[in-house]
Amino acid sequence: MLFIGIDVSKAKLDCSLLLDVSSSKRRAKTVANSKTGVSELLVWCAKQHASNHELHAIMEGTGVYHEQAALALADASVTVSIVNPAQVKDFGRSLGVRTKTDGVDSLVLARYGALLKPRPWTPPAQEARVLQALLSRREAIAQDLQRERNRLEKADATETPSSIRQSILDSIVFLEKQLAKLQQDIDDHINKHPNLKADRELLVSIPAVGPQVGNHLLAVIHNHQFQSAEQLAAYLGLVPIERQSGTSILGRPRLSKAGPARIRAVLYMAAIVGTQHNPHIKALYQRLQERGKTKMSALGAAMRKLVHLCFGVLKTRQPYQPNYAS
Repeated sequence: MLFIGIDVSKAKLDCSLLLDVSSSKRRAKTVANSKTGVSELLVWCAKQHASNHELHAIMEGTGVYHEQAALALADASVTVSIVNPAQVKDFGRSLGVRTKTDGVDSLVLARYGALLKPRPWTPPAQEARVLQALLSRREAIAQDLQRERNRLEKADATETPSSIRQSILDSIVFLEKQLAKLQQDIDDHINKHPNLKADRELLVSIPAVGPQVGNHLLAVIHNHQFQSAEQLAAYLGLVPIERQSGTSILGRPRLSKAGPARIRAVLYMAAIVGTQHNPHIKALYQRLQERGKTKMSALGAAMRKLVHLCFGVLKTRQPYQPNYAS
């Protein structure tokens, strides 16, 4: 297996094909971040006597710019691993790498793959990718709508020309129609795919998990591979981080907040509802408060418990059972 590190940016892919691990001997190539660029890269790799099935590409999960290249490589039978940028950064420091360039970063990625052998990435199904795109667009429209409503509130509180106020009202009407259409598209898309529909029904069987929370978790779980509820909670940034060293450092545990903030926001509201209406979450929340935990700490645990319940109903393929005791 030959390892190739790919440093991704919006416009280009900086690649390092590692020829020798001990000496870090490599061949470098820069191509456009496009399907044509990936095809050019594979032709170049073949000239270096590296066939597609012998390649293991290592990339960082950086926003959305890595997705097209990762899918194109996977479709070409290249083994792809998408790794955590923070872990790669720490790995580079451990090697004594201080220089920060795209070429050096791609070499660090190649060495990371050769030494640590990260788990291969499996592309999510097409319906999962479409669902994620629809949810992202709905979120953007909802944010735009809220901003326009805030502008209308300010316009009503000040002497605003009627033409400007009417422009804001027209924008609100348009955005409300767009939001309703996107929500209908999301529901139609889920109902059209039996696996998505069945999983959402399991998720919303949990008290405090409504359609929006269910849709967001559905997209996360179907676009990633989680082997346990702990992995899912860690991805969403719900794992507590402790800072303690000797007697001089004794920090209060806090959530890592390493994952998507928008998912944590909907889970936070769901956890608040769960402390009143979900038997498992309510019991946990009350038990932690009786032990002297702060409200925010108990809510963090409630969010984590909610994620565990969601993972549990999908794994067991059974709806939520209020009287279930683990």
